[in-house]
Amino acid sequence: MALANGAQTILIVEDSEDDFEATMRAFKRTNLKNPIRRAASGMEALSILREGEGRPGLVLLDLNMPGLDGRRILAIIKSDPVLRKIPVVVLTTSSDERDIEECYILGANTYIQKPVDLDGLFAAVQRLKEYWFEIALLPRED
Repeated sequence: MALANGAQTILIVEDSEDDFEATMRAFKRTNLKNPIRRAASGMEALSILREGEGRPGLVLLDLNMPGLDGRRILAIIKSDPVLRKIPVVVLTTSSDERDIEECYILGANTYIQKPVDLDGLFAAVQRLKEYWFEIALLPRED
């Protein structure tokens, strides 16, 4: 959803508290002004996405979560006529070629391997911010 200032809400789907906090530090360091929502599970992510009001403009999705994992969430988002226009960026530790291929087949807009160190994460988030919020045009909520 676009806010009055044009900032789109970002939904971070991440079960690891440490990874979520590191991502938040990286966003703060890049001066990202977008509101952030977190879903700590796949079911919570789907609940947030189906709320309608306040639907995020971008999803950052971890793949390896217990229960409803990121692959299944991605498949659900991209098969839903309302949700499928929301860009989904897979942000995961996996560099497995099968995961990369499967995510793109399922409709991921981008696949990023999480850097192992904080400086690498900061650099990746900076590039993500520049592309998705300064270059790319995102669809507006209907």
